[in-house]
Amino acid sequence: MDQQLLSIIVCPACHGELAPTTSGGGDELVCQGCGNAYPVRDDIPVLLVDEARKPA
Repeated sequence: MDQQLLSIIVCPACHGELAPTTSGGGDELVCQGCGNAYPVRDDIPVLLVDEARKPA
């Protein structure tokens, strides 16, 4: 994922910083604030709270 894009996007739920990770066989952006994990599909982050995987 493009580093310039990562520097400007934030979590839609809490506006925290997002960090890329590979989890469960797919790419995700994990919020460092609330812990929500947003999927990345075809190099496009899906920043919808309804699509986020909630922290355990």
